[in-house]
Amino acid sequence: MKSPGAPIFFVKGTVVRPNSRGVASVSPRAQPDLGAIFDKHFGFVWNTLRHLGTRPNDLEDMAHEVFLRVHAHWQQYDPARPLRPWLFGFAYRIAMDYRRLARNRFEMSGLPAEPIDAAPPVDERLESRERATLLYRALAAMELERRAVLILHYVEEVPVGEIARALGIPLNTAYSRLRLAREELARAIKTIASREMRNG
Repeated sequence: MKSPGAPIFFVKGTVVRPNSRGVASVSPRAQPDLGAIFDKHFGFVWNTLRHLGTRPNDLEDMAHEVFLRVHAHWQQYDPARPLRPWLFGFAYRIAMDYRRLARNRFEMSGLPAEPIDAAPPVDERLESRERATLLYRALAAMELERRAVLILHYVEEVPVGEIARALGIPLNTAYSRLRLAREELARAIKTIASREMRNG
């Protein structure tokens, strides 16, 4: 008989269990608790789609589409890898499809309206919101491929190697996109700030 403590381990999307003869038998990996994944990571997926240019009115439908694709492709997930970069990959591809539709191409004018915390002084709140709006508008002006790498690395603190795997690109390409993204963001911030100063 197999001992109660017999090891269980994953091999490319399957569960491997030693049998009574010590020979590994393979069984399909159990489906995940999608509800738990949804509850834990919905906010991350929502914000990712928003940062990648999804309209506020479309965010809920798009976020649900991400989790439907996650469920359909769960057998491809490697549990040795962090989950969020993998989820980001789905969100990124869905956002790319979304932006290919001409009717969805638009320029974001600023951050969505959010309740303002009454704790900081008014001038500090306004200055902070202006900086955030400037950054958000600069991100919106960037190429989506570069913006995705920038968000993953600097916002989510994902290593470049994981970014390359999540987006399905070579490592050198990921590093190149990150470098170009930093340069593009700096130019976009400078351009928008200069334009606002002239119009102000």
